[in-house]
Amino acid sequence: MEHGQSAPAIFDRALLRRRLARAASRGAPDFLLARAADDLADRLRGIKRPFPRSLDLCTPAAHFAQIVAASGRPAPLRAGRFQEPSVDLVAEEETLPFAAEAFDLIVSGFALQWVDDLPGALAQARRMLAPDGLFLACFPGGASLIELRAALAQAEDEICGGASPRVSPFVDLRDLGGLLQRAGFALPVTDVDSFTLRYDSMFALCAELRAMGAANVLTQRSRKPLRRAVLLRAAEIYATRFSDADGRVRATMELVWLSGWAPHESQQKPLEPGSAQMRLADALKPKEGSS
Repeated sequence: MEHGQSAPAIFDRALLRRRLARAASRGAPDFLLARAADDLADRLRGIKRPFPRSLDLCTPAAHFAQIVAASGRPAPLRAGRFQEPSVDLVAEEETLPFAAEAFDLIVSGFALQWVDDLPGALAQARRMLAPDGLFLACFPGGASLIELRAALAQAEDEICGGASPRVSPFVDLRDLGGLLQRAGFALPVTDVDSFTLRYDSMFALCAELRAMGAANVLTQRSRKPLRRAVLLRAAEIYATRFSDADGRVRATMELVWLSGWAPHESQQKPLEPGSAQMRLADALKPKEGSS
């Protein structure tokens, strides 16, 4: 993107806030967030750093903040998209009010999949980190809900002669390492937790997504609801292509993790080309006495 240009509006931010707030008020299912929080606890357990100043960046509930506090570190400041009891500041991931180098740790769960400008959001996170500060984020990856997307697209194409965007796009894991480097992070790492959920039907899956506030919020979504015939055909396709022997249907979920550090002189650095102390040819020679 050229300097000075704003990112296109991919997501309807006001609709997203309303849906997430309504889901939270009704006790949204939190098993995905709980799974990610357990993973966050494991990651923080292996890092012997105090992180006195931390930020929870728009995680939709307090799970990540509680994990940071449970690790023996100070509880993080919570920035959220809407006001709730444990949120300290209402803010958007792409327009954060914090000063440069304000935090030693930034964590974020299930938030960055809904930003219009992911490179820009990562660059802001990097700017807010003090030297040798850590960024840890988790959100759904590119293979998530691939079955639902395929069934809806096929059904709508068959019946309406074309498909409309019905499920939000997800970022591919292969692109994320480069985005972290582009944002200025050192030692970037990406990994993925892939697993399969099972439901009685496609309709049960869609009901759970709505309960989470995770229904379609694309600005280019069709304003017309899916016709009943399309939904019934999609459920039929889903059951035919993606069901198990017991009749229950599968839903792929992929949780992508990003981690990166704000650069610091103490960090391990790759060797400069030509600085190796041993020639490759010598390293490949068999040792004396070896067979």
